[in-house]
Amino acid sequence: MPTAVQVTKTGGPEVLEAAEVDVRAPEAGELLVDVAAAGVNYIDTYQRQGIYPIDLPFVLGLEGAGTVVEAASGTGFEAGDRVAWQGSLGSYAARKVLPASMAVKVPEGVSLETAAATMLQGMTAHYLVASTFEVKAGHDVLVHAAAGGVGLLLVQLAKARGARVIGTVSTEEKEKLAREAGADEVIRYDRDDFAKITRELTGGDGVDVVYDGVGKDTVDGSLASLKIRGLLALFGASSGPVPPIDPQRLNSGGSLYLTRPTSAHYTRTREEIDWRSKELFDAVLAGDLTVRIGGKYPLADARRAHEDLQGRRTTGKLLLIP
Repeated sequence: MPTAVQVTKTGGPEVLEAAEVDVRAPEAGELLVDVAAAGVNYIDTYQRQGIYPIDLPFVLGLEGAGTVVEAASGTGFEAGDRVAWQGSLGSYAARKVLPASMAVKVPEGVSLETAAATMLQGMTAHYLVASTFEVKAGHDVLVHAAAGGVGLLLVQLAKARGARVIGTVSTEEKEKLAREAGADEVIRYDRDDFAKITRELTGGDGVDVVYDGVGKDTVDGSLASLKIRGLLALFGASSGPVPPIDPQRLNSGGSLYLTRPTSAHYTRTREEIDWRSKELFDAVLAGDLTVRIGGKYPLADARRAHEDLQGRRTTGKLLLIP
């Protein structure tokens, strides 16, 4: 059985290799973990393609959950603890060494698969609505790819804060999922002018914030959907990198704000990691946040998971199961 998914050369999904990889013993400040599930994220495809360069060879994957096998002294963890993490490369594996500083304990009542599906995309959704733009009651929010892994979480978290949420999707099935998550309005951006409809839905004003993980195909419409002094949070680029934007467009659009946030800058301290993960797990336990697992693949089928993700054939979260 393969123990990890390794990248020895960059390229398409075909470069993913299921392989036997040795795992060293944990050193000071580290944990050795049996991985129960690893999350599949768009950033994995950027690293696989070399858009985000990493020294070769490397084991892919930044997120997962599992059980501690061995813990270095002084870490605050011990064998048998159930833990989850995000931001630690090498998670597409049956077993991995994890910095204890990145691990959080998974509370009873939350499965390891749900925990793995919550971490990176959940942390992303949390920092977007709580920190990048603090969503409050009365705000109008536009969420692209509202039936995707981050999108479904964004819709729920923004609604919980009292916002009116407009979502965009590409299929009838995804429209149904976005509405079930709480979206007040859903626009089919595969066939309709979402910026025009967003303006109409907001009485011509536009929205306070656009959360855009699609990128190249939506960025122009996203800017056109904002109200005066609105903010575009461009947190991903599933349709491709965004071309350079002339700052004058922000001026003419209404003194707009544009940011390109990334998770690492919103989980810099232990306090931030604990705050965000606790709020997410508490919401899951209370039934206020539903984490949809859209697909589970054997570890050796990582290539198929990447093909499905980039082919926009998925909803919710994809997991690899060792």
